Amino acid sequence: MSRKTLWILGLLFSTTAWGANPFEQQLMNTLKQGVQEKVTGKPATSVEEETAIGRQIAGNLLGAAPLVKDVKLQKYVNSVGRWVADQSERPDLAWHFGVIESNDVNAFAAPGGYIFLTRGLYRMLQSEAELAGVLAHEVGHVIRQHHLKILQQGKLLDLGSQLVAKNVGGNDKVQGLIGSGAEIVSRSLDKEAEFEADRIAVVLATRAGYDAFGLPTVLQQIGHFAKDDGGVALLFKTHPHPDDRLGKLGVAMGESFDAVKGKTLEKRLYRIK
Repeated sequence: MSRKTLWILGLLFSTTAWGANPFEQQLMNTLKQGVQEKVTGKPATSVEEETAIGRQIAGNLLGAAPLVKDVKLQKYVNSVGRWVADQSERPDLAWHFGVIESNDVNAFAAPGGYIFLTRGLYRMLQSEAELAGVLAHEVGHVIRQHHLKILQQGKLLDLGSQLVAKNVGGNDKVQGLIGSGAEIVSRSLDKEAEFEADRIAVVLATRAGYDAFGLPTVLQQIGHFAKDDGGVALLFKTHPHPDDRLGKLGVAMGESFDAVKGKTLEKRLYRIK
């Protein structure tokens, strides 16, 4: 898939027990606030509506950047992603994860639990813990409904009133409301939304039994790319710089996770042939 097109479109083991600490408590309190909150005074979206919107956006994305043709890879990424998502307050969503054909370094989330990372990003990963951290960040966007809020704030969608649950599956009406999906996957989220997703990612990955530093390790690797490297152009355009994210995440984590012995699982990471 060309960068121009991408720009347009923009378990395995039991949960590790870990002791309560201020950072964990703060994040758990945030997660427990719920996802059906009102934004700009508009009614919340039903799960059916949210899923229909996400399915349409995911279909648009896959129309331009198909899944990597590796069944074992896709099955593996789904098993890790769903295990991580099970640690959130929305395990009941019909979560879908996939690796798409693009050499760029990026990942995307659409409402309703549709999450994709690029081949370029996947090839960078050195452990299952790093994969879990990346997927957990995108799960964070979904459970906090960050992209739905963009739709609401941009008045692109009158949530809760224009769609009827039994008719929302991938039809022209949904397509007309969301356009190509470019407003979702290529528009910058508020920086605080990215920082929040990073914090949530650490919590979810750790609760899933992984090493807490999987996502920070990936951010550190991405931070080594030159700013003019075409492979990270969209990522740098739509996200705070990895160094800024690491700084914020480091302050939030402090030393709270130093004693948590999660798993990295380097040998279990599926390697693309």
